[in-house]
Amino acid sequence: MPPEDHEWQRLGRSLRAAQTRARNSATCERHYGAMAKRSYGTGSLFEKGGSWYGQWRVGGRLVKRKLGARREVGTRQGLTKAQAERELRRTMDEVRSVSTAERVSLDEAGGRYLRHLEAVRARKRSTVQDYEIMLRRHLVPFFGDGALDRVTSDDVATYVQMKRRTGLARQTVVNQVNLLHGVCAYALRRGWVSVNPVVGVERPPPQNRDPDIRFLSVDELEALLRAVPDDSLGQMEGALYLTAAMTGLRQGELVALRWQDLDWSAGIVRVRRSFSRGELGTPKSRRSSRAVPLADRVAAELERHFRRSVFQADADLVFAHPQTGNPYDASRLRKRFKRAVATAGIRDVRFHDLRHTFGTRMAANGAPFRALMEWMGHRDLATTLVYADYAPDPARGASFAKAAFGDAHAREVRARSKTV
Repeated sequence: MPPEDHEWQRLGRSLRAAQTRARNSATCERHYGAMAKRSYGTGSLFEKGGSWYGQWRVGGRLVKRKLGARREVGTRQGLTKAQAERELRRTMDEVRSVSTAERVSLDEAGGRYLRHLEAVRARKRSTVQDYEIMLRRHLVPFFGDGALDRVTSDDVATYVQMKRRTGLARQTVVNQVNLLHGVCAYALRRGWVSVNPVVGVERPPPQNRDPDIRFLSVDELEALLRAVPDDSLGQMEGALYLTAAMTGLRQGELVALRWQDLDWSAGIVRVRRSFSRGELGTPKSRRSSRAVPLADRVAAELERHFRRSVFQADADLVFAHPQTGNPYDASRLRKRFKRAVATAGIRDVRFHDLRHTFGTRMAANGAPFRALMEWMGHRDLATTLVYADYAPDPARGASFAKAAFGDAHAREVRARSKTV
């Protein structure tokens, strides 16, 4: 018995629905690939919130990465399943697995990184020594000798909090965290870690700097020079203190200064070297190699010092030890300077404050700040602008204030006298 018409209609609808499902399935397979069981070690791919994600294990740690948006059927935006698979394999290759044999501690990775900085990046030995101290005294004791790839961002954040609680200066902590970032970035390139745990960790915010700068007035400088001991070292130190205050050279630059660096005819001193941690090297930065004007008084004092010195060759040191000709010991220099300051009865200042004396005096006499930046070897103008408060007021604010308020009191006194 033939089926009723409605039965034919029902069968037709079922057939059309099956055909539609088959077409959709073919379309999805063409876009996203056939679903098959994944082999071990290839990670897993899944879709969440309209995006493809991949996850896999690296050295016992689960790594999860967002691969991209999921492409909707009929559009060209986003990734198909096949494209997401390729992106997953590429990402897994990029984040290489750290094998047991490749695992290194922070101490070992830090040592390799510092050797890389010195040999390949040509960092100054004094800089590398500073990094070695940070690693040995601070970073390695905290993070221990475990595998570096076990360090997490939470560990780094805890380190920052702990160091701040112990009273370390903000910039000291920032320098240590930046060094850790460099070590981990180097380890990431070498495949020793899968992620850099320092990325995203907040550094302590900048603190308001003390606007007051310690420097010597002209009278205080003269008192200091009179307090220099009358011995063989004192004769050299008098010229050294005067040159520091009237050229702004750093201590290491002064100790490394040679007679050939003085251009008597041009009236300048050329800074080409620095002495730090027992070694002669280049100045602090590229801008630190510079020419600084030589005041007449300094030039005359250096000429007298030259005649007294037994080391007068072009390559000899200007402020060498008077008996040996070797660089003057930095620790001894600072101790004798402190004694001279105490003898002079002036404010307690450091040797470095002689450099500030130059900066404030030059600014007070109207030196252009761009030129002052070059003379002091600052990396940027913002550093030089700490002396801006000591410069003459270009807006002539004092004259305006006097015009606005200076005669008010006198007028008030005259007005009162008339009423009496």
